[in-house]
Amino acid sequence: MSKIKVLDNITIQKIAAGEVIERPASIVKELIENSLDANADHITIEIKNGGKTYIRVTDNGDGIAGDDLSLAFMRHSTSKLSTAEDLYRIKSLGFRGEALASISHVSRVEVMTKTEDALGGINAIIEEGKILSQESIGCPKGTTMIVKDLFYNIPVRKEFLKSDLAESNQISDIVYKVALGNPKTSFKFIRDNRVVLNTSKNNNMESHVYSILGKDFSSNLTKIDFEDEGIHVYGYISNNKLYRSNRSHQYIYVNGRYVSNKSLSNVIENHYRSTIPLNRFPCFIIFMDLDPGSIDVNIHPTKQEIKFANEAEIIEVVNKGIKEVLYPSLSIPSMSLKNNMEVDKKQDTPTLLVVDSDLGIDTNIIVKDFTNKIIYEEKNEPRIIESNLFEDNEIISYEPIKEEEVYNEKASDIKDILSKIRPIGIVFNTYILSVDDLNQSLYFIDQHAAHERVMYEKYLEEFGTENIVTQNLLAPEIIDLTNMEKINVMENLDIFRDLGFDVEEFGNNSIAIRAVPLVFGMPRIKDLFYEILDNINNVKSNYDTKLEKIMKIACTKAVKGGDHMNNIEINSLIKQLKLCDNPHSCPHGRPTVLEMTKKDIEKSFLRII
Repeated sequence: MSKIKVLDNITIQKIAAGEVIERPASIVKELIENSLDANADHITIEIKNGGKTYIRVTDNGDGIAGDDLSLAFMRHSTSKLSTAEDLYRIKSLGFRGEALASISHVSRVEVMTKTEDALGGINAIIEEGKILSQESIGCPKGTTMIVKDLFYNIPVRKEFLKSDLAESNQISDIVYKVALGNPKTSFKFIRDNRVVLNTSKNNNMESHVYSILGKDFSSNLTKIDFEDEGIHVYGYISNNKLYRSNRSHQYIYVNGRYVSNKSLSNVIENHYRSTIPLNRFPCFIIFMDLDPGSIDVNIHPTKQEIKFANEAEIIEVVNKGIKEVLYPSLSIPSMSLKNNMEVDKKQDTPTLLVVDSDLGIDTNIIVKDFTNKIIYEEKNEPRIIESNLFEDNEIISYEPIKEEEVYNEKASDIKDILSKIRPIGIVFNTYILSVDDLNQSLYFIDQHAAHERVMYEKYLEEFGTENIVTQNLLAPEIIDLTNMEKINVMENLDIFRDLGFDVEEFGNNSIAIRAVPLVFGMPRIKDLFYEILDNINNVKSNYDTKLEKIMKIACTKAVKGGDHMNNIEINSLIKQLKLCDNPHSCPHGRPTVLEMTKKDIEKSFLRII
């Protein structure tokens, strides 16, 4: 007796439906895409119980003609393709002709629809792909799809659905992504009888982003718009103040379709290395218009994964465009004082707690009332301020600035700012305190972050020109290793040599270091060598990326917070930071400079409201 059997049609349909409809969010996505393909400019989505029991999608699109209604719920029936060649010219969001058939095989469906030319509308009930009843009704142009009791006929599949909250969140994610990518269509989303999203048709993309993602998000975006090789790229990328701990706010749309593409995400993220903190991700909303024949969207049932015929060319266009826009958008994070005055109980003096408003962290800087250390003239005007922050106890004398000498034009470029400021001291042996008298701003420079940036770029430049200067040791440093460590060193010997180390075998499980990179001065050789060795295996990316990450590790040998710096070293560090390509942050993405304005201080002292 034969063991192989041909499955019956009902089983085949349910298997096929399971590939397209994985959860309620799959239904919502397919129905919204059908509405957009039907030229709708207003779409309402309503769900209950995470979409498990009720989903309604209403649009004002073209509607479905009476003759087409019975065909619409049959597998592989579509108005968007005629031949196989059409797969390579797809402009619509849907094209397989499987969505409605799949939905009707795993749920109970009711449809109300009317075309513009029809005298009346149609109301139909569909189950298992078949129309159970149909009648004429009065309704406006467009289509309403109501989906009830998902997986009522596949109880095993129903058990795998998550909680109502989890399923609702998945649907919300889909709705927000589609709404964000279609500003010329208004969306209304009702979740368990509560309106959670209501957008208007909008030709202004900036206000559209604001209405969906909020003020804080939209205010830290930079517009991009460039075209090359027939590829038009436009949208927004975040500056160095906006980032997230995951990739949930990275939106890519290709020919109007929301897609996921790791190569594109990676090329954008690479530009943010050492600009935002480690383990943080930039935010962006990228639209790409290109020839439909150069992409393949028919590789996954969700149609969110695509392949580019000329991926290298597209990545190069994106890479070049982002590079030109990102750096000019970077800015110095600002610091603001808390409005309330706090009292230092130990000193009985008013104190102000400085909070970094951009980073959302307490910087733990206390500014106290030291008026008793200010020497006054007869007119009671401050003349000199005593400072014992420098090694030589230098007395710095500054005349009061007259109001008419102050101009309000703020320096917008960090290199311009670094040229104008003058250091006046060090706070906690960590932060160089500098002032810009004309623009009336106070700047805190993190000596460690700044020095780390200087060293990193210098080392990176030397590596790029293959001109790393090494420093020979008077006596070789002998390092004993385990057998595995010794093997690891010898397998990566070219990396150590490229980094400026002269390393050779010395006995069974030992190596001799005869030279080190000069840029680090005289580092603690063993510590630096072990730090690089321990991290070689943690980097699984390509050779160049491995070297760059190792150089970031090596840069931890910069001056630390708490280390003493004299006047000459401070001035030299500021000048070198100004010459860096990216003086905004250290190689790990922490800011090098924070700003506090006179206005912030006066607000805290209630001089202004």
